[in-house]
Amino acid sequence: MSSNNEHPLLAQTTKLLQALVRTPSVSGQEGATAAILTAWLQQKGAIVRNLGNNVIACGAHYNPNQPTLILNSHHDTVKANTSYTKSAYDANIRDGKLYGLGSTDAGGALCCLASVFVGLLHAPLPFNLVYIASAEEETSGKGGLELVINSLTDLDLRADMAIVGEPTSMEVAVAQKGLIVLDCVNVGQAGHAARNNGQNALYAALEDIMAVRNLVWDRTSSWLGRTLCQTTMIKAGTAHNQVPDRCEWVIDVRPNECYELQEIVEIIQSVVSAEVKPRSLRLRPKSIDLGHPLVLAAKAVGGTVYGSPTMSDWTFMPCPAIKIGPGDTLRSHTANEYILIEELNTGLNRYQSLILKLAELTPTASIHNA
Repeated sequence: MSSNNEHPLLAQTTKLLQALVRTPSVSGQEGATAAILTAWLQQKGAIVRNLGNNVIACGAHYNPNQPTLILNSHHDTVKANTSYTKSAYDANIRDGKLYGLGSTDAGGALCCLASVFVGLLHAPLPFNLVYIASAEEETSGKGGLELVINSLTDLDLRADMAIVGEPTSMEVAVAQKGLIVLDCVNVGQAGHAARNNGQNALYAALEDIMAVRNLVWDRTSSWLGRTLCQTTMIKAGTAHNQVPDRCEWVIDVRPNECYELQEIVEIIQSVVSAEVKPRSLRLRPKSIDLGHPLVLAAKAVGGTVYGSPTMSDWTFMPCPAIKIGPGDTLRSHTANEYILIEELNTGLNRYQSLILKLAELTPTASIHNA
């Protein structure tokens, strides 16, 4: 990468990312990385508030009468898997790659957005910038972005549009699927395996699982395709010689926007004998009008649009949003996760250009009305 193309904030962004990667921040235990981000943002002149392990920052001249662009990514990670051959908290740079858990998902986007945010703190934009480093994204916890969004009024903030930072190779997600996790239980009657008596709950569950597998979700989304439904876990039995009287199993559903979430639950319940209970109906699919200034600005600076099969904190955004960020999503949650320094550089340039193009394309009135 030529030094002529290097973004002036690349060095500070890389250093911040290394500090975060070296600090464990498993979802729900992000206090240490929240402290790092808080201190860093304050040093750069931002006004910072903390809500749990969420970090919320704005400029000293935040104007509540202006629309607000939210810049959001998450600073929690999954647990490191057992296949790592390097330390999960390595953060060393080798051959242009910064290694470590959370480097791609979503440290690259998190740190690029932070640097661009502080770099534009005093820029004459027709909208406010608010930076939110959210907690509990990986577990869809209620103490994460959902808590912040529900507290915006108390924080004297607003959300009119948002950029959600996730590894998309800087492609622009204009839609994303939702998520329903269904806990299913078949109840039978215990018996002795040798006597062939009782009612085998495991057999009943297998019939139900096949019924769910054979469901046809025929409402197809132009961006998200069909709703996907997979049985992913099953548990039954306590002894080899006892007919199990209970079988518990789990369905992972990735809905498109063509179905209401409760409707999906009812459709599945109608074809199985098991009791079906959703863990939550709050993780809804999202999309944005392709004519929104955010999309137009992103496309104007080189972004290609697509529909994302994975979920993110976008699900909690109460306003039009896009999902975009540096890094390849296929590295997320993998052993020896890394992000290219070149990808960080691209992220900085593209985020900054996107925000400046958005300011150029959208005077205040049109943002309000988009």
